[in-house]
Amino acid sequence: MACTGREGEAAMSKELRCRLVRNTVTSMISILRASRQGEELRYPSKYDVTAMAKKLVEYYPTLQDNDLPAKYTSMYSYLQKRILNIKSPRKRQGPTPERGRSKKRRHIEFSPSDQGEDDDADSSGGSTILLPPVSSSDGDSSVNMDSLATQARHYKTLQDLYKKPKPNRDAVCQILDLEFQSRRAFIDSDVLKEEDRPTKILEAYPCFKELHNVMDELRRILDKNNNKFITEVKARWEDFCSMVQFYGLWKKVLKPLMNQNRVECNIALFRALPTLFPSPTAPPKKLGHASEALLHVLQPTEDPAIYLQRRSLFSPVLLFDGSHCIMAIGTTPITTFAEEDLCQGLLYLMAYYYTLHLTYPKCVATLLSVIQTEVLKDSIHERDTTSSYKKAMAEWKAFIQE
Repeated sequence: MACTGREGEAAMSKELRCRLVRNTVTSMISILRASRQGEELRYPSKYDVTAMAKKLVEYYPTLQDNDLPAKYTSMYSYLQKRILNIKSPRKRQGPTPERGRSKKRRHIEFSPSDQGEDDDADSSGGSTILLPPVSSSDGDSSVNMDSLATQARHYKTLQDLYKKPKPNRDAVCQILDLEFQSRRAFIDSDVLKEEDRPTKILEAYPCFKELHNVMDELRRILDKNNNKFITEVKARWEDFCSMVQFYGLWKKVLKPLMNQNRVECNIALFRALPTLFPSPTAPPKKLGHASEALLHVLQPTEDPAIYLQRRSLFSPVLLFDGSHCIMAIGTTPITTFAEEDLCQGLLYLMAYYYTLHLTYPKCVATLLSVIQTEVLKDSIHERDTTSSYKKAMAEWKAFIQE
């Protein structure tokens, strides 16, 4: 939004702001009471709250007060109100004192009234960020965004969001950004078998049944800080398809696209791609042509569920029934999208390969590797630069005169 001049329209959702305020105050009090000053100062001073408010609006510009001289005024009020709502912790009573634990290491125990509702704190139990207190020097503050414990709380918040009928899209995107590191550690690990990976991951992250979240995840993996990444990829894909049409005519794999609508042109192109960038491994016999690993056009009487049950590959595939497209993985339909977006179908496939950390089917590995390097601009490992990939790329580069 900043790149398009619309940063003023952005706003953090109230739910995330409430969690941010609650957890920031909890962190400040916890660290203060674990310090040398903890015996005397039980709560942060106004100076500490002001410094924290300044840092928060600096780190999250969507929280700034653009209509006030001090842009941190509202955030300061939220933090101060939360502190006033917290009562002093109750001391444990009993004849025997607690042994073996320093007072500085004891956990804060809030009374039940501390969990009451207020305007600036959500009581649903999830949490987002735990920020350390800010020192008087701007350069001394740091935000530990990589804590696995913190990211586990982000995951809990994400699960809570998807218990609602319509999760807030911006809130989901923010949580996915915060929880990225631990999520990729889980998905990229070898704990899950290849055939079980899609089901397990989609159970843990139902947000990836939505195409915009999958495309955003592709951006996070390949170019996290580039807000224009998806737009750039779609532009490169369009240029690539335009050149491939001429390449197919030159290789006599494609016929002149005359009297064909856009959908028919896309289907013809997808079916020709594995021939233009061939892999040495033949597709499974039940699959037929290698293009069936990418796209299957359903016959009028053909049931998509039955087709998926009989399909011999577990990889992502596009199904087209003549009016809309179905994205499926293994035997499970994931989502649908309009037929006018069929031209971007292979980009959606690539996004799922990256998001779910799946291996390319051998019968289309060369083609998908070419898309990876030419469209996504993601280099491949040296061991994946097979002779078929090198030959296909050499012929392609010679054709486009690069």
